[in-house]
Amino acid sequence: MTADEDGEENRRPMEQLEQVLSRISDIVWGPPLLILLFGTHVYLTLRLRLIQRYLGRAIRLSFQRSHEGEGDVSHFGALTTALAATIGTGNIVGVSTAVAAGGPGAVLWMWLTGVFGIATKYAEALLSVKYRIRTASGMMAGGPMYVLERGLGLRWLGLVFAALTAVAAFGIGNMVQANSISTLVQETFGVSPWISGAIMTVLTAVVILGGIRSIARVCESLVPFMAVTYVVGCAILLVAGIDRLPETIRLILVSAFDGQAAVGGFLGAGVREAMRYGIARGLFSNESGLGSAPIVAAAAQTRNPVRQALVSSTGTFWDTVVVCLMTGLVVVNSGHWTDGATGAGLTRAAFADLHVVGPIVLTLGLLTFVFSTILGWSYYGEKAAEYLFGTAAIRPYRLLWVVAVMVGSVTSLGAVWSFADIANGLMAVPNLISLVALSGVLVAETREHLWDSGP
Repeated sequence: MTADEDGEENRRPMEQLEQVLSRISDIVWGPPLLILLFGTHVYLTLRLRLIQRYLGRAIRLSFQRSHEGEGDVSHFGALTTALAATIGTGNIVGVSTAVAAGGPGAVLWMWLTGVFGIATKYAEALLSVKYRIRTASGMMAGGPMYVLERGLGLRWLGLVFAALTAVAAFGIGNMVQANSISTLVQETFGVSPWISGAIMTVLTAVVILGGIRSIARVCESLVPFMAVTYVVGCAILLVAGIDRLPETIRLILVSAFDGQAAVGGFLGAGVREAMRYGIARGLFSNESGLGSAPIVAAAAQTRNPVRQALVSSTGTFWDTVVVCLMTGLVVVNSGHWTDGATGAGLTRAAFADLHVVGPIVLTLGLLTFVFSTILGWSYYGEKAAEYLFGTAAIRPYRLLWVVAVMVGSVTSLGAVWSFADIANGLMAVPNLISLVALSGVLVAETREHLWDSGP
């Protein structure tokens, strides 16, 4: 057997594993989970009397950095850390994928998941703050695992959630993200993944070894910068093509309900495809209902659970209602979705329309979005490990996290991505159980601290 044949034999089991995991991932993220997630969004919106109407108050509250009540970081620090983990490649490449598969109408359905998802993000954070604990080390710990244990008496289900979170974190929040950065830097600047990986590993170590306060300090500076820079860049692109913008908006609205006929290289998509891909990418992007963001919400300094819940709910607004919408408008307005381009290729084509500025905005956006995801998810995984094994697991977990950044930078990760995707989707099930089962608690807390008195 030649060396090439031997190498081919070695690759086959891995390729088969990737195919199996990919099929399982498609099943996990299939219609049942999407219906469950979106259905919970709608249910909680109604149960909480359209909590979205308090968005303006929530945004004002989120920018207050005053220290109030027990907690480890400010409202703003908790929000930016959650946004750091949430805003990532899904906000850029994921949107293009939805448009390519579901047509322009997918942008509207994606936007609607953000609008309704605000209620779910509010509910997650409220319960996580209410049922959080102070550990022996004096730090706060909370999240769906504590809600399941202390709110519903289902510690075994809390353990399941924590295990899924710890696994998903290393994939979707670490190695896959590190690989995205190293690949982008190599393709754009010709820098070896070993070099970019080493730099990223050092930067990650400097930040996360200091714990949540260190992560929050970095995110408080990085997240506003990256979000504003990206949104302004998108606005410049839209202004450059403003003559096409009215037709773009009309096309998004019409095709969301009527489908889109074939145009050029685009095969056309019906309403079902627009809904399916728009809702799927929206849910995956803002993570409302998955149970990740409330883990850091539980660390916030707050007088009552409702105040932090309002702040956390703005994360879905910024992530999907603003950032994903801007990307969707740029992609559809460019017209390249009719050329047959998909995913990252479609994104690059859309942003390349404005020479120099477009590619810079895209590259800077991806680099900062992806690196911030590594920082935010490190805390999620750390708290899950702490729940499973105690505070002694924190430092080893951080060290392992730093090593995984380097491994991810220089390794192909098809199987890792699919496995993490599966764990990420399954996280939602126990979390949604707690949200629906404790909806009465949500209403009672909201009535006491918001409806009857104000937060």
